[in-house]
Amino acid sequence: MENGAVYAATTEPRAPPPRRALGCTARHLRGWRRPLKALQAILSLLAVICEELVDVCIKCEGLYFFEFISFTVFLLSLLILCVYCTQVYETFGEDKVQKV
Repeated sequence: MENGAVYAATTEPRAPPPRRALGCTARHLRGWRRPLKALQAILSLLAVICEELVDVCIKCEGLYFFEFISFTVFLLSLLILCVYCTQVYETFGEDKVQKV
């Protein structure tokens, strides 16, 4: 008797995972949190673009700080959207995502 015949009667073949468009899932970022994170990313990108339109400033330290903060918020909100709305969350596991 070959090894494949022993397990064939009791084991079901593995079903392929469901295909999602671009691997996106809305399971981990539900309700009002997903649109809020998307709006946060859009508004922070808009803030960076508006800051770049400023040609002349007298004291630019505040403007540079605003640019740094708004661009950082943009990158972090994109990172959150990518982690929670793709398969990265399932790949790393909830405990590792919560640690980060």
